[in-house]
Amino acid sequence: MKQDSKTEITSGSAPPNGGQAAPSGKEFARGSRVAADAKESGRRPAHKSYRRPYSQKKKMCRLCGERIKHVDYKQVQIVRTFCTETGKILPRRITGLCAGHQRQITRAVKINRNLSIMQYAG
Repeated sequence: MKQDSKTEITSGSAPPNGGQAAPSGKEFARGSRVAADAKESGRRPAHKSYRRPYSQKKKMCRLCGERIKHVDYKQVQIVRTFCTETGKILPRRITGLCAGHQRQITRAVKINRNLSIMQYAG
């Protein structure tokens, strides 16, 4: 009994291309199986440069941008822009000031309160 070579290959457990499974187009579409798995599962891509779609730009210090080196208590218009209507000093995370200018604004507000140019919070 002589067997045909075609039936021997297809009926055996090994694949016909020398022990390797045939790659499907879905597995190697982007170069690796990991990328295909991430695409199928709906996960975000794993690159370092991934950014959130609605991220805000980093706030820049307005006073540094206008090249103001020193804030004096006599510059009442500048000082009032960094305070609320009730007289509270706005924090850095809201105003976007650098640490040095925030300290100068705080010092100027306290001097203006003491001189009754600005009101105390409350």
